[in-house]
Amino acid sequence: MKKGRRIAVSRELRQSQTDAEGTLWNKLRTRQLQGTKFRRQQVVGPYIVDLVSFERKLVIEIDGGQHNEEQAQQRDELRTAWLEEEGFKVLRFWNNEVLNNIDGVLEKIRESIG
Repeated sequence: MKKGRRIAVSRELRQSQTDAEGTLWNKLRTRQLQGTKFRRQQVVGPYIVDLVSFERKLVIEIDGGQHNEEQAQQRDELRTAWLEEEGFKVLRFWNNEVLNNIDGVLEKIRESIG
């Protein structure tokens, strides 16, 4: 997918976020967590990531049930490997983890920010 198309898709994704993405975004937006700026549905190289802090080199992915499928897991592994090669730390959370344990998710993010 060309960069211009990825940008258009990222805009569409911001408009149609999942409940879990919205829940976490509401806790991270406007530098609410340790003054860290996060962006949502951002193009990073060939990928669109759910949430990213460029200043902290931290990517947060929120996964639904489709990520349990073998092909999706393989794509996720390649994506994570690429992001890590670029210097990003990648945190993955399940939708239900965000929705049912937001405090625990935020604590893991705080620990990663340092």
